[in-house]
Amino acid sequence: MTAHASHPELTKNQALVFGSLSDAGGPLTAYAILDLLRENGFRAPLQVYRALDKLVEYGMVHRLESLNAFVACSHKGCSGHGTAAFAICEKCGDVREFTPDEAISLLRNWTESRGFQLSRTTIELRGTCKNCSVAN
Repeated sequence: MTAHASHPELTKNQALVFGSLSDAGGPLTAYAILDLLRENGFRAPLQVYRALDKLVEYGMVHRLESLNAFVACSHKGCSGHGTAAFAICEKCGDVREFTPDEAISLLRNWTESRGFQLSRTTIELRGTCKNCSVAN
């Protein structure tokens, strides 16, 4: 497994962590990843966190602050714009990544006008997805 074209080759641990997140189809905590990878030689949370830190740096994985969990990026080239946005259903736990271009533009304009050096933006919308709304 290789990283996005502009990133170095992944280490074995990084590839295993990224694979577990990709296969999960949703967010996982570092401890859930550790449990999944014990048979691959993972013994300590630090092994998972080191891999996650690099994967986040590469733009291949995003941290969902409100869930204290991680999710594989679903947008190619996501690291290029430094912004990730997620709609998180509080009923079924579904997480959808999207790119709110207009909101990103407004945030960039605000930060630039105030001389704030923006390094990364994560937007998390919490609510109820369409499927859960219809079910009620």
